[in-house]
Amino acid sequence: MYAIIRTGGKQYRVAPGDVVRVEKLTQAEGNLEFTDVLAASTDSPDGAGLAKPNSAKVLATVLNEGRSKKVLVFHFKRKKQYKKLQGHRQSYTEIRIHEIQVDGQSFTAAS
Repeated sequence: MYAIIRTGGKQYRVAPGDVVRVEKLTQAEGNLEFTDVLAASTDSPDGAGLAKPNSAKVLATVLNEGRSKKVLVFHFKRKKQYKKLQGHRQSYTEIRIHEIQVDGQSFTAAS
């Protein structure tokens, strides 16, 4: 069982028990609920694929926040004595997916 959620302008494929780094969220700690679920797997024996859920939620917990490794952006124009170096560190929130609720069914991580 997995679902595709949208947060921070990006889409993530999540399953119960996954630990995912998403773009920084405003909520610093506690439980989260993602209601913007784009699709969910059906877990049917014939492998029917994804279904657009009517009412779906993904429940998660915030583990920590941080900043990723520095990415250096270097601009250079040869023969013109032009060099420019700039760094960027993207902030993230690390979350653990606990449960996916789709159309009255609940799927949790196998312990």
